Amino acid sequence: MEMVTSSDHSLVLESEHPQETPESNNGVYTSFMKSHCCYDPIHTNSKFFVFDTSLQVKKAFFALVTNGVQAAPLWNSNKQSFVGMLTITDFINILHCYWKSALVEIYELEKQKIETWREVYVKDSFKPLVCISPNASLFDAVSSLIRNKIHRLPVIYPESGNTLYIVTHKRILKFIKLFIAKFPKLEFMSKSLEELQIGTYANIAVVGTTTPVYMALDIFVQHQVFALPEVDEKGHVLDMFSKECTLLT
Repeated sequence: MEMVTSSDHSLVLESEHPQETPESNNGVYTSFMKSHCCYDPIHTNSKFFVFDTSLQVKKAFFALVTNGVQAAPLWNSNKQSFVGMLTITDFINILHCYWKSALVEIYELEKQKIETWREVYVKDSFKPLVCISPNASLFDAVSSLIRNKIHRLPVIYPESGNTLYIVTHKRILKFIKLFIAKFPKLEFMSKSLEELQIGTYANIAVVGTTTPVYMALDIFVQHQVFALPEVDEKGHVLDMFSKECTLLT
């Protein structure tokens, strides 16, 4: 399988923009991402799984937890195509649904297949798979993540349909950090997170040390957040309770 790389692009910033002005610096990250393909951020040791929709939900999430993987593309053998993603958020929604619904029992999850869960319980809410070609630019990948309001973007060869890996916000940020020293110093980089309004500063959802797991599931679903600050009786933050923690409980 041919690998797409662009290792020489790290020199583009210095050669093309020897004397940047503050105004022209505003597009430096855009230029950087457009000069790299979305295959570049892949980690050499990254793990990757594809689940068939006929696989049992229990086995799928056991595989995710055992291998420390947070998501996997779903393949439908009948349609011979990828139809979506299975993520930690799906696991949270499944547990929440079983806890709240009087129509199903939790033991049913032992034998339930992924396709059953998708077709019966979330048929009106799941979206078609959003993917990208390995030859597309990193800028295109970021644009797709933002436009579709997703956290993971499978990279798939359009000709063969082979899935290569999943590009995420975290992986892109790690890749950019490798070249950050070569970037001109931008004004916004010296500002605080609060000045840039990055983060949440009001109506923050939290859990306490004695909060039951099912209540934490409620908060995850209602607020659509990835992690919850764990606070003591005085409101001091002790730890973070993330969706991965739910997988391990």
